[in-house]
Amino acid sequence: MYEDLRARVLAANRSIVDAGLVTLTFGNASAVDRAAGVMAIKPSGVPYDSLDADSIVLLDLASGAALAASLRPSSDAPTHLALYRSFTGVGGIVHTHSPFATAWAQAGRDLPCFGTTHADHFGGAIPVTRPLTSDEIRGAYEERTGDVIVETFRERNLDPLASPATLVISHGPFAWGAAVEDAVENAIALEAVAALAERTLALRSDCVAIDSALHERHFARKHGAGRYYGQP
Repeated sequence: MYEDLRARVLAANRSIVDAGLVTLTFGNASAVDRAAGVMAIKPSGVPYDSLDADSIVLLDLASGAALAASLRPSSDAPTHLALYRSFTGVGGIVHTHSPFATAWAQAGRDLPCFGTTHADHFGGAIPVTRPLTSDEIRGAYEERTGDVIVETFRERNLDPLASPATLVISHGPFAWGAAVEDAVENAIALEAVAALAERTLALRSDCVAIDSALHERHFARKHGAGRYYGQP
């Protein structure tokens, strides 16, 4: 049942481990089949080396209900579902607690774009969310986490596919893409630019963001209508 979807999610979860983004079981990847209305996600708390395609959990995208008797889904599944429901161009999501991006989230700071490495992947600074209220934390916490990400993007008028990542304050990074493979790449890029930004500020604490024209040029050559990076 949904063998290809499960296989891709399994591969994505293995990829974030191989990339060094995961400690213990702190992370998860998911993908969605929008035509079928199905999300596939890592099971909760299962070590990565114990995963196989059959252990990937399938959920109904609209209701969040499990589609068959299976392992319990990641505790972050409601966050993923909230993002898929609001960001309709997103096909895959990765959440990690990778050290540099998580440090920026814990500091409650947007991640500025200081150079072209960041500009190649992200259309602007990586936004940090507002803190959840006590009522939001005590209630449907994981779903509210997704809601506050959506709220951040709407209030800042951000395109989720042009800025495919966020930092949830006091928590950690989420990255996404049109496909789960893109989400993995964006999660890797996010950790790399978070590390570069920290080191940049250590060398020069008054460093300012990249010139907007240079940022736009680097982003457009990979993602714009006239993109020319890579092969046709």
